[in-house]
Amino acid sequence: MIADPAKISFTDQYETVKATVSNLIDLIKSDYRLVITHGNGPQVGFILIRSHLARNRLPEIPLDVANALTQAEIGYMIQSALKNELSRVNIKREVVTIITQVVVDKNDPGFKNPTKPIGPFYTKREATFLQKELGWVCKEDAGRGFRRFVASPEPLAIVEAQEISSLLQSGVVVIAAGGGGIPVIKAKEQFSGISAVIDKDLASSLLATTIGTELLLISTSVEKVYRNYNRPDVQPIDQMSLAEARELLRDGQFPAGSMGPKIEAAIRFIDKGGELVIIAYPTKIAAAIKGESGTRIVRKI
Repeated sequence: MIADPAKISFTDQYETVKATVSNLIDLIKSDYRLVITHGNGPQVGFILIRSHLARNRLPEIPLDVANALTQAEIGYMIQSALKNELSRVNIKREVVTIITQVVVDKNDPGFKNPTKPIGPFYTKREATFLQKELGWVCKEDAGRGFRRFVASPEPLAIVEAQEISSLLQSGVVVIAAGGGGIPVIKAKEQFSGISAVIDKDLASSLLATTIGTELLLISTSVEKVYRNYNRPDVQPIDQMSLAEARELLRDGQFPAGSMGPKIEAAIRFIDKGGELVIIAYPTKIAAAIKGESGTRIVRKI
């Protein structure tokens, strides 16, 4: 939602959303039933910074609540922009945002070693206080100060999957699992939020598998997936098989901090019955569907 780090106002973000959703109209015209997921990293960061600045006046905002707030905020932007664009081209289609919970295991190994930095930087004194008072894990981050680190556990189940599927089958465009979903743990049919960040690509893959979609389209900041990215011998990949994707991931071609989770999400989706994964640039989505852009990942070539 943030195309330019210098332009982060709600208006700026909304303009980016408008430009992005316009690329979905051709899919809707072609009778694709869409579930839209999205990231929320910067927006959660903004909320945590606001919470930090107001820490002497208001209680700290829990991370699961921050995720819920951003699902509503970004969902509203997508819902509004897409509904207006559909109206402009005389397409009658409802658009709905589902605040989505995703079940994780409280014993997930990720909770023993939190690796995901979030929120603002703190001084060592502030970090020590926060660790003592709130039980946070704070570590120095690249010599720039101390940050809060949280777990990134495996997504296990989508709580609202049935509702999402029902809306989808009735022709509604659904916005769901924003930011990887709100991480919750389940005990005796009761759900409770937990401080963690779920990878959005893995959550999207799980959702797609759970509701039985045939196509998973991952929109990202590059037009294609590349071998030897950022090297002189870089090579674009137009199509690769499941086996090739596994091999390249294992060989370190796709780093964990960039393309890695997307390829892992693709592998999981096809492993569990999905037909096709397309990784493409947002403005090239329609072209990618036609095979004119992006990277396609299939079971076999």
